Amino acid sequence: MKVFKNVNAYVENKGVIKTDISFEDKITGFSADKSGEIIEIPEDAAVLPAFIDTHVHGAGGADAMDGSREALSVIAETLAKEGTASFLATTMTQSPENIVRALSAVKDYMAAAPDTGAKILGVHLEGPFIAEKFKGAQPLEYVAAPDIKVFEKYNEAAGGAIKIVTMAPETEGAEDFIKYLAKNHIIASIGHTAAKYADVERAVAAGAKNVTHTYNAQSPLHHRDIGVVGSALLIDGLQTEIIADTIHVSVPALKLLVKNKPADKVTLITDAMRAKGMPDGESELGGQKVFVKNGEARLADGTLAGSVLRMNAAVRNMVLKAGVPFERAVDFASLNPAKELGIADKKGSIAPGKDADFTVLDGEFNVLMTIRAGKIIYRA
Repeated sequence: MKVFKNVNAYVENKGVIKTDISFEDKITGFSADKSGEIIEIPEDAAVLPAFIDTHVHGAGGADAMDGSREALSVIAETLAKEGTASFLATTMTQSPENIVRALSAVKDYMAAAPDTGAKILGVHLEGPFIAEKFKGAQPLEYVAAPDIKVFEKYNEAAGGAIKIVTMAPETEGAEDFIKYLAKNHIIASIGHTAAKYADVERAVAAGAKNVTHTYNAQSPLHHRDIGVVGSALLIDGLQTEIIADTIHVSVPALKLLVKNKPADKVTLITDAMRAKGMPDGESELGGQKVFVKNGEARLADGTLAGSVLRMNAAVRNMVLKAGVPFERAVDFASLNPAKELGIADKKGSIAPGKDADFTVLDGEFNVLMTIRAGKIIYRA
């Protein structure tokens, strides 16, 4: 048994309060177990539910597309440093062989169930079922039309662990594909797409639930057709991912999203690549050279190529720059993704019976500690 004693904690349905928290691998309650090991933290620190990143490609010099358990371990260890205790290993548009190799590595890693670093909850398959016009930093030669049989091969390689699929709903075969995903309880996410409002309407009717990195790599808001951006703002039921680094998305755009969406329909993601946690300089994404400078990762032609954003920085930006209340910003990185993935009964908030997944932040949003299933996986 471990104990946080008389700490500031963000407790489900109570807000930030002074409390004790006792826990093993699960949270046992809000009284101090006298036999428990007391976890010391500074007076001004706050105990929060650990973050969940549903869209992250890499970190620490490793990428999910490297296709190895070693690479996934590096990513998991690096994400723990930013308060993230669980994540979806995110693939990208690549050759079928490379995608299968990456997914097989995730399957093997999850089967091994290491208790160090952040936990892999499954896979976010970003591409190849996207639109050429909005491919972003994804290689054009591997862009493909939605194909259920191809997807089944991918999901088999992943051991059935694919949780989210980013796809373009205007492409041929997309509607049937979305219905298939919905039937199998996999989230169809609208992204890398030139879809018009009518396309998004059809996609939502077919079962699409999410918008991939809202504003980025999608048809913009226009007064004659509101595109994907306008649809994301208008349709309450759509969950909206957002990269809150103030590079991919401006501060006014962050404010606009928060103002228009229900509080549980915004999810902070990092969309980070292997350069996260590494010095500035040359990196790589999907076989393409990426140049990182001052927090920006770009291809040689200037296209934004993922991010080097840390989740605690995303929360900080939402609070200090977008003016979001602290508890709500934390929900964007914890409870909301847990709800989206259907695991809010286990993760995403601090309540008895839930997994003992915590992040401890100081007053400057720096991560002092990350705990997963009661085990300290990072300490500053």
